[in-house]
Amino acid sequence: MLDNLRNIMKIKNIKQKDFASLLGINEKTVSKKLNEEAEFTYLEFKKICKFFPEYNADYLFCSNKK
Repeated sequence: MLDNLRNIMKIKNIKQKDFASLLGINEKTVSKKLNEEAEFTYLEFKKICKFFPEYNADYLFCSNKK
């Protein structure tokens, strides 16, 4: 899972519903992407990086999946 991204969302009180709206996708799709059952598109990646400019992309998208 993308624990760093999830933790940042939690710290900033960003709900999956709001995150989905930011990315222009539905909540179920966001859940799948955060659980690494699906991948973020490049455009979604860019939006996320722009939304969290204080964090390095490598940190945001660090995968703990083995």
